[in-house]
Amino acid sequence: MKIAQICPRYSPDIGGVETHVKEISERLVKAGHDVEVITTDPTGKLNKRDVINGVKVIRFGSFAPGNAYYFAPQIYFYLKKHNYDVIHAHSYHALPAFFASLGRYHGKFVFTPHYHRHGHTTFRNLLHKPYRLLGKMIFSRADSVICVSEYEKELVESDFKVAAKTVKIPNGINLKEFENLKQRRKSPEEKTGREKTLLYVGRLEEYKGVQYIIQSLPELQGFRLRVVGKGPYEVELRSTAKSLGVERRVEWLKDLSRKELLECYTNADIFLMLSSHEAYGITVAESLAAGTPCIVAKGSALEEFVDGNACVGIQMPITAKKVVKAVRDLEKEKREGGNCLKSVMDWNEVAERTIKVYEFTIQSGSCL
Repeated sequence: MKIAQICPRYSPDIGGVETHVKEISERLVKAGHDVEVITTDPTGKLNKRDVINGVKVIRFGSFAPGNAYYFAPQIYFYLKKHNYDVIHAHSYHALPAFFASLGRYHGKFVFTPHYHRHGHTTFRNLLHKPYRLLGKMIFSRADSVICVSEYEKELVESDFKVAAKTVKIPNGINLKEFENLKQRRKSPEEKTGREKTLLYVGRLEEYKGVQYIIQSLPELQGFRLRVVGKGPYEVELRSTAKSLGVERRVEWLKDLSRKELLECYTNADIFLMLSSHEAYGITVAESLAAGTPCIVAKGSALEEFVDGNACVGIQMPITAKKVVKAVRDLEKEKREGGNCLKSVMDWNEVAERTIKVYEFTIQSGSCL
């Protein structure tokens, strides 16, 4: 099959959508398919055409104020000139999927919304109501809709009435990467006497809740925080750390290699993801697979990881006091990450299931 993957950003940019598209695209190429990733580069610094691990990447300039929207109508005109068996658009929360949905193409149109209903800021949340009209158009023109969690599937079916063409294929992890990581972890007894590490990995946005981890540090003596990621909220987060007098206990990392990121997962004592809305939570799955216990915010797809043992949940609204209690409870019981390797899908299986959706959609016009 000739397949176009449409997404706001792609490698070397990182994030949940970026990881999802990269992992399935590279496996589609290995399976013998011709894959083009059509994406944007608001910085203008990346190559306009590239080949990454066999995947052809085409980048268009875009207008992306605050690292959002990714306005790039060139995507529509490019797709109009080329034929594909499948056009697979990603992310309801950015405009490339909308531009991809505008045409009447030869191939089938598949949509993975990574939908969580809310905007990433108060202003962007307000824009969600008028944008809903455009969003409905994307869903109405999709031949099949792939959701990455049961939580997202329920939201999509409730908000857009498309239950007849939705299917759930969860995000995955590279299981081989984690097979030996747990064995290299130090036991709680071996860690006694050293400063313990809290870890956050992801975009630095207000809705991600990193500020609550920083606010908890004055009460969590003996802990330091490692933040891996970048984003528009970094300046505010650094200011919060400084005002609380904990700036020396916060380490800021970005643009890590995969090996370095895996080491962060392995060396952490507790991973925290306190986001108010998520369609899945790849970093939580990876932390658990590395043997690191997790604390997540309840109320979104993150709650699907909560087992009361390796992963515990905090009720919304999140406060520093709740974070302190959750950390202390995990510390006291010295828990390890759960048997996530059995409960989380490998990316190979995700790609295989995605191919089946493509094939069924081409044959029958829908994913079911």
